[in-house]
Amino acid sequence: MEEQDQPGAAAPAEACEPTSGQFGETLRNALGWVRDLAFSVLIAVVLIVFIYQPVKVEGTSMMPGLKDQERIFINKFTYRLGSIQRGDTVVFKFPLDDTKSYIKRVIGLPGDRIRIDAGQVYVNGRRLTEDYVIERDNVSWPAPGPLTDQVVPSEKYFVLGDNRSSSSDSRTWGFVPRNDIYGKAVFAYWPLDEMGRLK
Repeated sequence: MEEQDQPGAAAPAEACEPTSGQFGETLRNALGWVRDLAFSVLIAVVLIVFIYQPVKVEGTSMMPGLKDQERIFINKFTYRLGSIQRGDTVVFKFPLDDTKSYIKRVIGLPGDRIRIDAGQVYVNGRRLTEDYVIERDNVSWPAPGPLTDQVVPSEKYFVLGDNRSSSSDSRTWGFVPRNDIYGKAVFAYWPLDEMGRLK
């Protein structure tokens, strides 16, 4: 007659205790998970410290593209490999107070001839198409004085805010030295409905 399990009887010992092989596999899985997590954290730290930096937009000078209090990532590495291009949205130390940072759009490159006639920008004698500007003001530059082209000096840039009527920019405080530009705005991440690559 076969033995029947009695209610409440203890299960055979071999069914309850993990074997050394099972324990070793569990430990290897746990160590693998910790290793992967540590590697991911290290990569994130390297990206944030050396390549990408989160910043908060303050003010309305870059509307409608960038709104007040919007959070974005800037790429701090891109200009070490490549050059600054017209149309780039850059972050730089404010020329009059290097404890502050500004974000503006590059309009004039070194050697360019710039003038603004009643809000319309001209670069090297040609009218600049700016589809990122929704409302244009009627400000001319340089002013006061005759409306003549101004040459952007070597190693400097002419920058403007997209929201021209609400922007303190190169029209007021002059050109931005190349060494003061430390990042390019590349990606918006907050609020979520604004998330996406920046133009």
